[in-house]
Order: sequence, then C-alpha cells, then structure tokens
Amino acid sequence: MASSRHPLRRTVAAAVALLALATSAACGTDAAAGGRQTTELRYQGSVGQVTLPELAADLGYLGDVKLKWIGNVTGGPQDIQATATGQSDFGGAFNGAIVKLAAANAPITAVVSYYGSDAQTFQGYYVLNDSPIRGPRDLIGKKVGMNTLGAHAEAVLKTWLVKGGLSAAEIAKVELVALPPVNIEQSLRQQQIDVAVLGGVIRDKAVANGGIRTVFTDYELLGAFSGGSYVFRDDFIKRNPQTVKAFVTGVGKAIEWARTQPRETVVGRLESIIAKRGRNEDPSLVRYWKSTGVAGKGGVISDREFATWIDWLADAGELKGGKPKPSDLYTNEFNPFASGGGA
Repeated sequence: MASSRHPLRRTVAAAVALLALATSAACGTDAAAGGRQTTELRYQGSVGQVTLPELAADLGYLGDVKLKWIGNVTGGPQDIQATATGQSDFGGAFNGAIVKLAAANAPITAVVSYYGSDAQTFQGYYVLNDSPIRGPRDLIGKKVGMNTLGAHAEAVLKTWLVKGGLSAAEIAKVELVALPPVNIEQSLRQQQIDVAVLGGVIRDKAVANGGIRTVFTDYELLGAFSGGSYVFRDDFIKRNPQTVKAFVTGVGKAIEWARTQPRETVVGRLESIIAKRGRNEDPSLVRYWKSTGVAGKGGVISDREFATWIDWLADAGELKGGKPKPSDLYTNEFNPFASGGGA
C-alpha cells in the first residue's frame, strides 16, 4: 500500500469541500426559538470495541438521549469529517486532527475527551523480536503500519523522529501505511510492515500473543495525556445545548465508572454490550481492556491537550496563518466535572 506525504492536508480539504455542500436540516430545531431539541444522535462505531457513548447509554447515563449507529469507522479524521459534513451528529478524533480541521474553517468544537495514554493504556510502536530496529534512524526506509494517516499515530511517530535528530528529508523516507486496526498485528507478523502501531485492547492482545517487542510508546514520550475528543458541529450545539450537555455528562460519568470499577466488572459489561447489539463481532478484544487512558476527570479537556499538537502542526508547516488558541477549539461548558460536579 502506497504511502502519502500529506494525507491530513488532502483529507481536510475534502472535508471542507463537502462541508460547503452540507445542510443544517438534520441539526434539529433551534432551541433559542423554543423548539424541541433532538434526542437521537447518529454516530459511527468501531468493530469489536465499545465506545464510551455506547457504554454510557448501556449504563443509563444518557437520560432521554438515544444513539443511532450508522456504521463503523477505522480512523478519527474520517469520523470527525462525517460530523463536520452532517453525516453524523458527533465524532471522535485525535486532537491534532481536530486542530487541522478547525483551522480549515470547519465549524466544530470539542466537548469531552474520550481516549488517552497512561501507564496501563497507551499506543506502542512494535517490531518483531528479531528486528534490527531499535532507534529513530533505524526507521529510515522502513514501513510503519497504523490505523489511519494524519492522526495520533503519525503525529507521535514524527515527534519521536524529530527528537531523535532526523531531518525532514529523512523523515519523509519513513513509509506510513494505513491498515484496519484488526489487521495491523497480522501484517507485522507476516512482515508486510516493519513497525506496527498498536493501542488499547488490540495492543494488549498482540503482546499476549508473544514474539514482538516495544520500540517506544507515546506514554514514554509524552507522559499521561488525553489524546482525542468528541466534537459536535457548532450549529448543532446552538440548536441542541441540552442534548449536548446530556451527552457530555453521560460520557463523563462512563469514564469515571470505568475508572472506579474492578477491571472484571468493566470487561463483563463491555462483553454484554457487544453480545446485545448483534453485529456479528468477535468480543475477544474487550477482554484485554485496562483503562480509558483519559487524563482529566470526567473527560475534562485542558489547554495542553491541544497546545502540544498546535505547535507540532505549526512547526510542520501544516497550519496557514496564525496559530489558533486551544480555547478556541474546545469547551468544558457542558461538562459538570469541570466545576467539581458530575457524580
């Protein structure tokens, strides 16, 4: 599979072009006019995994708000592009991808963190045990497989390569390959790629299978942090503020429920959700669940979680004009945990 040097730039351009064609008819009735707010949220899921909104719904934390699954997605940029163009009501992505899309004038706002890295849950860069790859320079001319281009895995990798002293020309020789998450481990073992970027339960399952070792992890590189957020369109938020608040509150409660429950309780709940939804999926992945990785209580977002990637994109020449302020990209207005509530 061929690599692409500017995947995020092209996908953002496409999303913004589609956004110009999208209508606001599906956004619900304007709350300011006293109309009824929508209580159904269209979203994209992930094969063999349970998203935080799905967990929140199963726990009864979304109140009257219902979720409508419209299909699955393999990468965050695709997910938030669908939201920006009105194909879905909310989507989640790496914060750097949100920065890029918002900087291209897509009217979206991040409202709650949904994944991150900590000592238990992180993204690792893995090779086969007998691989000669040990450090940044060893990746020149090699293939790195990841779930999507222009997102978390690519940003962390290039940050590591820059810190390792590689020039822009040398970094361009590292070939990035987009693969479905469930196929990345197999591609590494079949030596179709040299490095596999593995995270969450997919990583834990691959490590348990043996025969691979870590080159580095995002947690080792950056410490604990929330890496991605759920976004809504700005017009949707204006028309449906109470729905957004119910969603954010529910997701925040689901994060804290998962943080405070015994691991086996969480895993059991995730397995039951997969069984009940009847999508003909393999439930084995969720058995490796350890944590959400979300840093802030209840998914509260901090400036740092956007500032890091604003700086990275600016240094990489991916932002035109002035750098946006982190506070322009997200809000904690709808999150009761931001003011000490939410229990």
